[in-house]
Amino acid sequence: MNANNGEERIVHEVAMVVPKRTREEEEEGDYVEVLVTELKKRGMVADRVVGLADEFLKVAAPLETLESAAAELHIRKPTRLGMDLPFEVQGSEAFIQQSDGSLFSWFEHFRCYQHLLYGIVNCYGHDVTLKLDGREVCWAPEESLVRKLESEGVIKQIFPLHDELKRKELLRTWALNWWNFTNQPIDKIYSYFGAKIGVYFSFLGMYTQWLLFPALLGFIVQMVDFGSLQYLVLPSFFVITTLWAALFLQFWKRKNAALLARWQINCLVGPSQGYRFLGMEWSSLPFPKELTKNLGNEKFKEKEPYQRYEWFAYRKRFSNDVFVIISIICFQLPFELAYAHTYEMITSNIIKFVLTAVYLLIIQYLTRLGGKVAVKLINREINESVEYRANSLIYKTYIGIFYHVLLHRNFMTLRQVLLQRFIITQVVWTFMYGSLSYLKYSYRKFRARKKKRSEGGPSTGKIQIASRVEKEYLKPTYSASIGVELEDGLFDDSLKLALQFGMIMMFACAFPLAFALATVSNIMDIRTTALKLLVTLQRPSPRAAATIGAWLNIWQFLVVMSICTNSALLVCLYDKEGKWKMEPGLAAILILEHILLLLKFGLSRLVPEEPAWVRANRVKNVTQAQEVYSKQLLRSSSSEFASMVKPEKDDNNKN
Repeated sequence: MNANNGEERIVHEVAMVVPKRTREEEEEGDYVEVLVTELKKRGMVADRVVGLADEFLKVAAPLETLESAAAELHIRKPTRLGMDLPFEVQGSEAFIQQSDGSLFSWFEHFRCYQHLLYGIVNCYGHDVTLKLDGREVCWAPEESLVRKLESEGVIKQIFPLHDELKRKELLRTWALNWWNFTNQPIDKIYSYFGAKIGVYFSFLGMYTQWLLFPALLGFIVQMVDFGSLQYLVLPSFFVITTLWAALFLQFWKRKNAALLARWQINCLVGPSQGYRFLGMEWSSLPFPKELTKNLGNEKFKEKEPYQRYEWFAYRKRFSNDVFVIISIICFQLPFELAYAHTYEMITSNIIKFVLTAVYLLIIQYLTRLGGKVAVKLINREINESVEYRANSLIYKTYIGIFYHVLLHRNFMTLRQVLLQRFIITQVVWTFMYGSLSYLKYSYRKFRARKKKRSEGGPSTGKIQIASRVEKEYLKPTYSASIGVELEDGLFDDSLKLALQFGMIMMFACAFPLAFALATVSNIMDIRTTALKLLVTLQRPSPRAAATIGAWLNIWQFLVVMSICTNSALLVCLYDKEGKWKMEPGLAAILILEHILLLLKFGLSRLVPEEPAWVRANRVKNVTQAQEVYSKQLLRSSSSEFASMVKPEKDDNNKN
């Protein structure tokens, strides 16, 4: 809810889809009427919209209703005292507002809506009969109405709605604002889409800005003929790009910490899994209740059950990883080798281009198939949160997506392969994934109009879809190609970005121009992905993630791999005869490799992961919290002492 000229603007933020019904069919006990009545009892605003093929309930919640739901959920929010406390309606003024002036973030909004909708239960003390398409369904006491209707197939979908005012503003200032190139309204993106999408676009924008320097340098190295100095220029370019990548990742951690501090998200960047949450490492395992129920009992002194549970979880995860690696070696590696050797034998450039296109399409299918297998394996693992399970999925899916370094020892052949991959990958991702959502939307509109004609609509003329909520429903969701169980569409976008980074870094010596191509590609991706999110897709459901997660570790791993692959490429450049002797040139490359590895890990220690003002702000908050707790403890102790002393004085006076 937003305030506009002192009045609260009612915004329908959630919609429910139910089968279309005519007014003649409605009678007492009709499920839609019962649902609308219960929604209003919960303090929400519900409007019915009849579409071509379905009926929609647009739901809005005033601020006081959201506050009550947040208090029931005990949502912890930062306060002006410097500590996070469960939200209370009476003390709402003490909680810090969002950057857009609202009290709750979009993620908190959506949690409150879910609580309100699924919290509608039968409080009448007896069964209520619901009439559904000529049949009757019993709504039992204390049973959730929404879950009941979902199980009966009545509620087809519950999805968030776009806020038209905010959506048009983001279209103007972000998606269609091509003149700003990499500048983006990150705070507005966060308030509209949530932290996960906001952090991703902040990372993409910073990555594209940092790419400008190596792009210019790579363009010069590629286009200028340095003659005999080429043997010094390429190693220098390799060293510069390696240091650039290491510095970029460290400064991204600083920016991520600054973003979270500005958004009042209690999350710290950490080294283990890419981040920590609420001061707690993600690697800590959630022990079952049967292990923790004896805590505090003097008889419970053995730590063996905890150790057994912990190592069982790690063993399960390790066995799944081994299974994935063996599968890749047995299935994907032979395919990679077959492609590389076939490419070597073909002489026609056109056939090579077609072969690379077919190869990339098959790799896309194998990645998607591997991701689905990984999801099934993850469901058998012991992971403490959905986000950690998603990170595990990233690791399992990315294993094996590496490139051929030593198979193409000729630099011209390797540059040709990389250029073809760049062009084909950009075309596939831009047109296939960008246009596919629009084609799905157009096909769903066609089916809705066809169904309307079959039900007795006008036989001639174009049937228009008038309601905005129906247009939103017909749009596809922002989902991952491997499924929606653990990840959303950011998985595919992050995977594409990681593949790009691996390509330009691991072959920096062979194809310096790739940095410039990646810069142009990312500038286009910022706008095209923004248009996709705002125009052709449903508004994504917010996810509780405040960093890029496991992708940070993957990028750091790619920097290490790039040091090894570029060193191998330099060996191929200097040792054309293939003698592999430890001559001064080869020895210098090996020394350079070890120095760069040391510098890469050394920079992680030299550059702090948090800005000084973030650390100072956290120390200030901790100090304020300690003072508040100390004062409260002194007051409670004083009152207890006074209550104990007063009876003693009364007894002395009586004596």
